[in-house]
This record gives sequence, C-alpha cells and structure tokens, in this order.
Amino acid sequence: MGDEPELLAAARAGDAQAAHRLGRLYAQHGDRAAARFWWERAARLGSVDSAFNLGIWHEKHGTLEEAVTWYEAAASSGDAEAATNLATLLLEQRGDSAAARVWFESAAMAGSRTAARRLALLCEEAGELAAAREWHRQAAADGDVASAHDLGFLAYAVGDDEETVRWWECGARGGNADSAYCMGLYLHASRDPEGAEAYYRLAARNEHPGAASRLGGVALSRGDLRTARAWYEQAAGAGRVDDQRMAGFVCVELGDTAAASHWFGRAAAGGDAESAFNYGLLLIAEHSDLAGGQHWFRQAARAGHHAAAVELSGLLSATGRQAEAEAEEWLSDPPPPAWGRPAEPELTARAELAAAATGRAGGVALDVADLTEVLGTWDVVTRPLHDHSDVVGWLTRRSGVHKSAVEHLASVRGTLLRPGSAPWPSPGELQYVLTTARDLRRRLGIR
Repeated sequence: MGDEPELLAAARAGDAQAAHRLGRLYAQHGDRAAARFWWERAARLGSVDSAFNLGIWHEKHGTLEEAVTWYEAAASSGDAEAATNLATLLLEQRGDSAAARVWFESAAMAGSRTAARRLALLCEEAGELAAAREWHRQAAADGDVASAHDLGFLAYAVGDDEETVRWWECGARGGNADSAYCMGLYLHASRDPEGAEAYYRLAARNEHPGAASRLGGVALSRGDLRTARAWYEQAAGAGRVDDQRMAGFVCVELGDTAAASHWFGRAAAGGDAESAFNYGLLLIAEHSDLAGGQHWFRQAARAGHHAAAVELSGLLSATGRQAEAEAEEWLSDPPPPAWGRPAEPELTARAELAAAATGRAGGVALDVADLTEVLGTWDVVTRPLHDHSDVVGWLTRRSGVHKSAVEHLASVRGTLLRPGSAPWPSPGELQYVLTTARDLRRRLGIR
C-alpha cells in the first residue's frame, strides 16, 4: 500500500476523491471496516462512487436500510447503476413495485439496458403492453437479446408477422437459442419446413432440447433412423418424456431393444401411458417378464390407455380366480381410447407457440398436448368436407353436437392459427373445447 500515506493525508484534509481511492485500496486488501470508514467520509463529501460502493457493502452485509439510503444518495445524483440496484432491492426485498418502477425508469432514461428490460417486464405484468414494447425496444436496441425475444412474442400475440420475424431473427443472430427455436416453429407453422430446419439447427448448436426433438422428427420423416435416434436421445436426455418415448420407438425400429427398454422405462416412470404400455410389451417379449408386463400395463390402463387395459385383462384371466374378476372389470368398463394420432407439424408448431406465449410474464401456460389435440381433432373431423363455407353447420348435423359448442371450438382453433384475432383461450376455456373435441370424435367414431 505504497500510496496510502499520500492518500491518507489528502483524505484527512477533506479530499473526497482521495478518501474514495483510499477506501478502494483498503477493500482490495480485505480491510472492509476501513474501506467502509473512508467511503462514508468520501460520500459525505459528495462522492457518488463511494455512495454506490456503500450501497453494495451494506447489501452484502444484510443491512438493507443502510443500502437503500446509500443507493438512493448515488441514484439521486444520476448514477444509473445505483438506481438499478436500488430498484432491484426495493422490488425483490421489499416488494415495492411502485417505487422500483420509479428508479428503474430513472436508470433506463440514463441509458441502463438492464433497467430498461426490468421495467419492460414490470409493464408486461401490469398489462401495459405498449409501454412494455417501448422499454423492450430500448433494451434490444442496446443489445439485450432476451428483450428482442420478448418483443417477438409480443408481436406474435397480436398477429404482427413482420415484427415477429424481425425480433426473433434479431434474437437468433444474437445467440438466443429460444429465439432461433421460436423462429423455426413460426416457419414450420407457416409451412416452410426447410427454413424451419435451418433455425432448429441454429438452436440445437446451443443444445436446445426442443430443437433436437424437432430435428429428430425431420430425420424420421426422411427415414434416417440413426440420425433421428441421435436427436431424440439428445432431447430425451433433458428429461422430455415425449422424446424419451420417441427415442424408444426409434430404438425398436433399429433393433436395439435394450436402449428401447431404457427410454420406455424412463418415460413410463415419468407417467407416460403409451411408454408404460410399450415397456410392458418389451418386458414380456424380450425377457418373458409377465409380472413386469402386468405392472406396467396396469399403470398405463389406470392412465386411460385402452390397449393396455385389454392386454392386462388377458394376462389376468390366466392367473387365477381373483385376477379373473379384475380382468372382467377392465373388459366391462375399459378406459376410453386416448387421442394418439400424430398431428401435422404445422399444427404442433402452432400449439407450442401458443403454449409459450400464454406462459410468459407470469401467465398460466396452456398445455401443448391439449392444444395439439384441439387442432388435430378439427383437422381430422373436417377432412371429408370439400366446401368449408358451412363447416360448423356440417359438423353439427353430422355429429349431433350442439352448434354453440362447435362454434366455440372453431373460434378457439381460429385464435390458435391466427394469433391476434382474439385473446388466447383461458385454461378453463381450453378444457371446455377439449371436451367438445373428444365428444365430436366419439360421435363420429374417430379414434
């Protein structure tokens, strides 16, 4: 500390800058008490940097009231970083969002990208979407790719295709894997699978599991089972149950039953009924493990898997009188067939985007599988119709489902396919139209 004598003399004489530097010198050598002493003297002499450092010092030591006091002193002098720290402390420690917004705005106006983003998120939570867009734009223009990604979603939700593409492309170029993936979904939903694949590959470079899953589907559609397996296993390794199931199916096609059992077993343990059913089949076929097969058939049947209930009843019928009674129950009242049809890629892409859009800013994300079932059901039940000018009337007459229910289903479907045409459905509304979709399939004999 060769500079200490000179700084000490100047600081004692009332030099604020010397006192600040002296405090920093002591801090670098681990003497926090001395650092605090000189920063306090410097701050009282008008050093904004010392006031800021004292805010950090007190926040680290848990004396939050003192931290607020010193951050406020620095922020009131125009220090954007102090204003951002003060706003963050007020929001996260006190829950005072009103005061936090004041300081975030002060910092954002002074050029803080972090504050602009935090302010945009607060505006989103308050439903002030126009203000949210402006602050996200400021942050994105300053290089914040997360705000660019959010701007893409805000544009998508109101059906502004040009802005959606602009901001997701911006996020993707900035290295945001979620933006690249959403851009891929958007292009897939717009029937541009080649463009979508390019963005999926960009996202997959950053190990995005959704992109790996989509690339698995692309490879599978081309009959390239080995590449499909590699992508599905990458996605499955991230804990995605649907991809664990798909990895299992591909491994079966490749003749690797050990790997198939592994992936089906993991997905079955995660609650996937189809995987539980297939795991049971493999245990019986490959290991003659009837007890294991029975166990997983039962798990699948309880989750509503119709074929598992039938297989279980067959196993039980051969194992004794008590089991025969249980088998009769499964046969007399089997679960209704579950929706297991694969939907078109553009429909599943729309479902994923809607689920992601509704889950932002503290919202309740709609279930991708439910959204896919709604879109897939409409696609299947309307395929025989050549003239779609009166599709609601045609479905009503053909199925006997009340016209208002079919109209509601059509309306929600339209919102999912054309975002911005109406507000996103609520979770309760989705369940209502899902019931209608299942009723339509039942009445029309579609499984």
